[in-house]
Amino acid sequence: MAQAIFQTDKRIRVGIWGLGRGSTFYRTCGLLNMDVVAGCDYNQHMRDRFAQENPGAFVTDDAAAFLAQDFDAVVLATFCPEHAGDAIACLRAGKHVLSEVTAFHTMAEGVALVEAVEQSGLIYNLAENYPFIAANMWLARRWKEGLFGELMYGEYEYVHECRSLCYTYIDGTPVIPGNQVHHWRSWLNAHYYNTHSLGPMMLISGTRPTRVVSLPGTQRLPGYLTVDAQSKGGIAPSLISMSNGAVVRNLMGATTNDSHIQRLWGTKGSAELVDGRLRLRLGGGGGSPKFEVVPRWDALGELAEATGHGGGDFWVLYYFARQILEGTPAPFDVYTAADCTIPGLLAYRSALENGRPFDVPDFRDPAQRDRFRDDHFAQPRYDTRRGLFSADADETITREFALTMRDLISGAMAYEAYRQWTLVQDDLAEPARKVGVIDALIAALPRLNEVQEAAHKIIAHAPESDGARVLGEMLALSGEEVTRQPGFREQLIRERDALAGAS
Repeated sequence: MAQAIFQTDKRIRVGIWGLGRGSTFYRTCGLLNMDVVAGCDYNQHMRDRFAQENPGAFVTDDAAAFLAQDFDAVVLATFCPEHAGDAIACLRAGKHVLSEVTAFHTMAEGVALVEAVEQSGLIYNLAENYPFIAANMWLARRWKEGLFGELMYGEYEYVHECRSLCYTYIDGTPVIPGNQVHHWRSWLNAHYYNTHSLGPMMLISGTRPTRVVSLPGTQRLPGYLTVDAQSKGGIAPSLISMSNGAVVRNLMGATTNDSHIQRLWGTKGSAELVDGRLRLRLGGGGGSPKFEVVPRWDALGELAEATGHGGGDFWVLYYFARQILEGTPAPFDVYTAADCTIPGLLAYRSALENGRPFDVPDFRDPAQRDRFRDDHFAQPRYDTRRGLFSADADETITREFALTMRDLISGAMAYEAYRQWTLVQDDLAEPARKVGVIDALIAALPRLNEVQEAAHKIIAHAPESDGARVLGEMLALSGEEVTRQPGFREQLIRERDALAGAS
């Protein structure tokens, strides 16, 4: 690499725990005086990939053996509900910790984590990366300069329809064995995954949450495993009071429109980030001029942008390495991590209690921590190993579930997109854009027909199971009465060619 980022020859020996999401970090480590020397994951195919891409590194499925290795810091990307316990284990093993989001799963775990960091004298950072895209870093810098005044109100969204990830690992591989579902993505309420939308607002405005409330939503999308309205597959909105008196709407969940829209209103100006375009209204009034701006990176920004998640993965690693090497505090220490994580835990409770508001404690204060030391309340966990099918089900049939479900979701979504766009085709501003929708269905059709048959086989074998229910929900969207008709593919090709010829 041409430029030296840190003015030191010191190297940081790093272990990566969790080689799914963790694999996206180790490719950046070498830019930041970090040497990846160890990896840990229970999935064989992820360990094999890690060993191939990090020759000579130690790799294991045994956490104790991993933590016994000689390295300085852990990039922690294990299962979300296990982050606090795993981070504490790393600290006790003498390792600095960069933890994936969120920081903890219960209030009691939060207390334990904060105190473990305090007692260890080691560095803990939360790898909340959404604040560190170019637009958000530009907004944070300008907000600090006073351009926007005081935050009045904000709306941030991390709306992500992730049906297939209920049944696969993060790399798209179906869960192994196939009669099981993902450890946490299959059931965890979206309030628990609140930091990608709340974190940027906190960093930009320099405020912290103080109170949260959430009303329950009862609608859910088909194909999600859990049927409880306050589980997976629905919407998760909350309203949050901030430390300066502002109010923020934080929106997560699964809908028919993935969205990362961000809007902030200050006392002097406002900003909105929609579809990657940043627009400001400056002049101090509601009708003041509104223009688009091009947010320019801080130093190292072009390098960061090439590393993933819009540059965010680079910056969380950079701040972590900088704190280890130079002592400069990173933006998301354990206290800020708690500020960002707690509103999600309490918003879930608020929704369960039909909108009861909860104060957000400040875990910097030992007295406030004491009130939650024994608070182990959490969403009930789905039995991801044995919940899909009964114990007497034939595993030679049920182990085809995860692969079948993944591909059925993909094919059903391709058909549903075609069906719905056909309903409004005459009103399309650009009718030729439907060509891409048709192409996607043509490509999906052979495999869709195969998995429709496979789904029926599983349903017939275990008709009362949770697995049969979600397969049935996706079959209902897959258009069997149309997609299995002889000549349907040829019909699609003719329709596609007619649209392409008319454009």
